[in-house]
Amino acid sequence: MNPFDILKNADAIQQQFKQIQEGLENVSATGVSGGNLVKVTINGKMEITSVFLDPIAVDPRDIQMLQDLIVAAHHDAMTKLQDELREHYGSLLGGMPGAGM
Repeated sequence: MNPFDILKNADAIQQQFKQIQEGLENVSATGVSGGNLVKVTINGKMEITSVFLDPIAVDPRDIQMLQDLIVAAHHDAMTKLQDELREHYGSLLGGMPGAGM
């Protein structure tokens, strides 16, 4: 690839990145575990925006189980978010490096 071609397209690439960054705040996914006992919601910036714990899941005698449920719900949310980002921004990212997420 000719380096001058990249420079010619720099403004367009910069606009695409700006558009993606602005949109990431509006994309979110909620992961669940334990039959909806634990729910974790994350936004497109990979920030946790909410955590729901059903009181049934909070057993002081079994903290390890609750920790595992939170991790599983977070993992589920991340998987859903990656799918959502591919759906929304896959065409924008096209052949750009790192577009495989």
